[in-house]
Amino acid sequence: MSARGTVTGPATLLVIAKEPVPGRVKTRLTPPYTPREAATLAEAALADTLHTVLRTPARRRVLVLDGVPGAWLPPGFDVVPQAPGGLDERIAAAFAHCADGPALLIGMDTPQLTPGLLAGVGRDGHDAWFGPAADGGFWALGLADPARAGALVRSVPMSTDRTGAIQRDRLTAAGLSVGDLPVLRDVDTAADAAEAAARCAPGSRFATALDRLAEAAR
Repeated sequence: MSARGTVTGPATLLVIAKEPVPGRVKTRLTPPYTPREAATLAEAALADTLHTVLRTPARRRVLVLDGVPGAWLPPGFDVVPQAPGGLDERIAAAFAHCADGPALLIGMDTPQLTPGLLAGVGRDGHDAWFGPAADGGFWALGLADPARAGALVRSVPMSTDRTGAIQRDRLTAAGLSVGDLPVLRDVDTAADAAEAAARCAPGSRFATALDRLAEAAR
């Protein structure tokens, strides 16, 4: 326990994701990619993210899923459905699956993520952790006390170039000390995909899938 009485130690790691179905995921990759190709990239990004989470020390690992699991889901995860509503409501509800803290929620759009980037979460004495995205959003949000998620996340406008700044301001306005994680680029566009793949570990599923699509297009 910390001096404030908050549980410390390895975090519960939550991955919020959509089932990689053509036409439902990564629609901004089309064009140049077809809906099926975009879904292939989404599946690779999700699989890389899940396997990174498996290599990261954690109290518990939870996939918060819109859809149904597929062959891309490795063992070791509890699977729970996403709540209805906007993204702010779904993020807030995801934290409700944590009985105690700390907890960190990440998305499926950063296949370049490594266990080392998450090493301090839950152990460094902060009240919250925040991973900003290059497009102005955020790729990670962590709370030492996940029961506070509703008040801290609900009504934050999502999918804008100010979402990240507003969300981080919400944390500091509540008096929380925030541990900042590195800026990462979400995979939304073809340019994002190329940059993320260049930063992935050798042999990553995402970089391999992108290379295969490039070869098929030649």
